[in-house]
Amino acid sequence: MHPTQQLHDAGQSIWLDNITRELLTSRTLARYIDELSVTGLTSNPTIFGNAFASSDDYDEPIARYLGEGLSGEDLFFQIAIDDLREAADLLRPIWERTHGLDGWVSLEVSPLLAHDTESTLEAAVQLHVKADRPNLYIKIPGTPEGIPAIEEAVFAGVPVNVTLLFSREHYQAAAEAYLRAIERRVEAGLDPFVSSVASVFVSRWDTAVSGRDEGLHNMLGIAMAKLTYQAYRDLLDTGRWQRLENEGAKAQRLLWASTGTKDPDASDVLYERALAAPFTINTMPEKTLLAYGDHGDLGDLLPADGGNAPEVVARFQSEDSVDTDALAEQLQAEGAASFDKSWNELMERISEKSEAVAAAR
Repeated sequence: MHPTQQLHDAGQSIWLDNITRELLTSRTLARYIDELSVTGLTSNPTIFGNAFASSDDYDEPIARYLGEGLSGEDLFFQIAIDDLREAADLLRPIWERTHGLDGWVSLEVSPLLAHDTESTLEAAVQLHVKADRPNLYIKIPGTPEGIPAIEEAVFAGVPVNVTLLFSREHYQAAAEAYLRAIERRVEAGLDPFVSSVASVFVSRWDTAVSGRDEGLHNMLGIAMAKLTYQAYRDLLDTGRWQRLENEGAKAQRLLWASTGTKDPDASDVLYERALAAPFTINTMPEKTLLAYGDHGDLGDLLPADGGNAPEVVARFQSEDSVDTDALAEQLQAEGAASFDKSWNELMERISEKSEAVAAAR
């Protein structure tokens, strides 16, 4: 059996962390769905920025939308929605077959809004309406200001991919916002099924502590993910959640993000092998997906109780003096700043492309 099929059959959904026009027009995404068990797709400003910088595939739509008076953010979102609609339509049969569990794509609100609750909510609702696809998530960062926007967006019926989560506590805050929103929908007599995923970033932990105790090398990200998985599985066993499930709600699934190996000396499928777990999603960079398809192997599945994660984290705290709570906040803040930087670079590329296309026409 193919490695990706084994992982899928073990209960973990495989999503692709990439989107380009070429992936769609060459039918590469369709092939990944057919051959590598891909059942979803995520995007972010860096991915779109790289696509705009490395290809002329977007020259024609840029020219067309410039002619319609669009520019800057408005032009970008229109082009991004075009691509994601096509990907969503390609994945729609999976979404229908799984009754909304899989078959999703994701579009991010402007990361510049990460610390502005009202503007984030307004943008999420507008993008959801504009995209006009039932299997398209709106990505909202799980920052302190993003948490209330997540609750209000879900209550309004917007499917949400909560991004920029790094720790168990970050996940629990996002899960609490989701639960409150669904409870409010039940009380209001609304459909309790509004899909959501909680995206926990993994590899950045190991980058942050690289060069420390060799015996703990590349272990912190996995341990922090295991602690989060334990919290996730514990929540699914609570009476509070089960009452909502009895009303027709479906769980906010846990998603592993940032799972490409950053260490050139480590396995290129390090996190995929370590974080195989039922009831979860792994969104893989294209390079990682192809590597796992070539030589991945299914190891032991994550235990619901987190396994040895508490001991590993305790060793980092005692032997390397790592304050994991403080580091989680630092990583979230740095992640938000990195997304801002990528967004600004994307806008610069849009501007440069627009000028070049206008001059050529």
